[in-house]
Order: sequence, then C-alpha cells, then structure tokens
Amino acid sequence: MIAMIGSGSWGTAVASMLANKGEDVTLWSYFPEESQRLKEDKENKEFLPGVKLDKIARFTSSLEEAVEGADLIVAAVPSHVVRSTLHNLSPFVKEGQNVVNIAKGLEPKTLKRLSEIFEEEMPQANLAVMSGPSHAEEVGKGNIPTTNVVASEDPDLAKKVQAIFSNPYFRVYTGTDIIGVELGGALKNVIALAAGVADGLGFGDNTKAALMTRGLAEMTRLGVAVGAKATTFGGLSGVGDMIVTCCSMHSRNRRFGILVGQGVSIPDAKEQIHMVVEGINACEAAHDLAIRYNVDMPIVNQAYGILFEGKPAKDAVISLMKREQKPEVDLTE
Repeated sequence: MIAMIGSGSWGTAVASMLANKGEDVTLWSYFPEESQRLKEDKENKEFLPGVKLDKIARFTSSLEEAVEGADLIVAAVPSHVVRSTLHNLSPFVKEGQNVVNIAKGLEPKTLKRLSEIFEEEMPQANLAVMSGPSHAEEVGKGNIPTTNVVASEDPDLAKKVQAIFSNPYFRVYTGTDIIGVELGGALKNVIALAAGVADGLGFGDNTKAALMTRGLAEMTRLGVAVGAKATTFGGLSGVGDMIVTCCSMHSRNRRFGILVGQGVSIPDAKEQIHMVVEGINACEAAHDLAIRYNVDMPIVNQAYGILFEGKPAKDAVISLMKREQKPEVDLTE
C-alpha cells in the first residue's frame, strides 16, 4: 500500500499514476473538506482538473489512517509546510519506514534542503528523493513520456522506488547524489522565474537561452560548494528540469515571472497564480546560501532584488548585462 501525503497538483498526478498502474493508493489531504470533495468528485477540480481519480482506493485527512500499513510513503507537500507536516506525521511512522520525497524546494530561513528536515523530524525513516522534468498536468494524463531520477543513500530503496514508479510512460533512473538532486529541483525554479520575467519584458529566445545556460552555471557552482556532484546538474534534476520549467506555460514559476515582467505587483502576481510559487522562497534561500558559501550567483541576486528589494525588472537585466567582462569558464574552479 502506498500513502500519498499531499493532494496538490503534483501529489494528485502521481497518486493517479500509481493507482492506474494497479497500486493500492491512499491520498491524504490537509483539509477534511477537500478530502471529502476528492472522494465524491473523483477529481481534483481545483488543482488538476480533468484527471480522474476513480482508481485511488482511499481519501483521508488523517495522517495516522493514511500511513497505517503503508509499504511506501510518498511526500508531496509544499516546502514551507514540510516541517510541520513531518512533525505531525512522525509519531505514526515506524522504524525503517520507506519514504520518498517528491516535493521540491528549500526551507525558508533555515536554508535547509527537504531531506535535512526529514532527518530532523522523521529520523526513523529510510529516505529517497525524486525529481526531474515532470509537470503534473502531463503526468496526470498518463500517456506523455516522462523521466525522473530517484536518489538515496540506500541503493535498494532507490531501486524499489524505481520499480514502483516506472511504467511505459514514466521512466525512473537511480542515483546517490541527494544534495544535487534536491538543489537542482529547487534552484531551477529561480531560473524559471527569471526566464518568465524576461518573457514578460518582451525579450526573445536569445535572452532565455542565456539565462538558462548561465543559470545552470550558477546552480552547479552552488551545488558543488554545498557538497553535490557537478555532473548531477547536467542530468534530469538539473538541466532537464530547468528546461521544462523555463519553457512551459505549465510552470507556475515562469507564469509568475511573466506577470512581474509585465509590471504586475508581487502580491497581485501571487494572487493570479493561485498556487504555491516555489521559486520565491527558493530565491531567498539561494541568495542567502550564496552568501554563506561565498558563491557568485548574479542571476539569483538580481531575481532577489526584484522580489524582495523592489528593483525594477529592466534595471535587473541591465545590471546583469553590464557586469564585469570575464571568460565563460573559470579554469580555477
């Protein structure tokens, strides 16, 4: 039995995918009224309309009920509520329980990766993390080829998750670089937000390609400083996820950036997206991590200026373009 903790668009899409494969799935929602709606409608009309949930076995708002007898717990809650959710969930999780986190982001203020929060709040669990280019809207359709990577210090758990999730339209690779997989999944949202701003300003493909390429360099620099492998950022959880998030209108980070680039205020842009924009918190955390590790992240810094210091988007672009000239590759790194 699989317990899906989180009924947002991503949790709903993956729960539906696993149930359609024949897995016994319980879908947990924080709000009892939402859980009841999902049970009655067999559809998440608010976050993932059109995806039928008739093969999901159970819907509940009780964490204890959700994980009772579960062979695998799948965590899919937004980064800012990961700690509180795990704190409430931990008493019901047995020693050695297999858990895979499929959410992306960094914890605000503490700058911690989500696996670090798991270690603090649920140390008894056996943890894997999964990430990659995978919009919920496409995975939920069940017929669009998608690939992800699952990383764990326990290779047997990584292989187990790989086997459970894999189907003819969802291919999973395995790895061991938890830090790199998590940072790639979090930091690409900042680059996607910046790419959206560029789109909103009316710039073209040249600009987006520049942001993506130099953004990948920034992600890799910070990742290596924190302890990740540089090669991870050239994979699915790095450049793969960045491409899909920067280029698709499914990306709420890109859509938010477009609105900001068009002159919409930050609060109004949040309201229009009507879902969590992970790139905002990730930008603040990445900015602070760059300071902590003394890593040069000019795109992140300019995005931070737009989001938290009121810097006009056009001025941020000028600041990037007028930076000191330098070689593309620093051979000392």
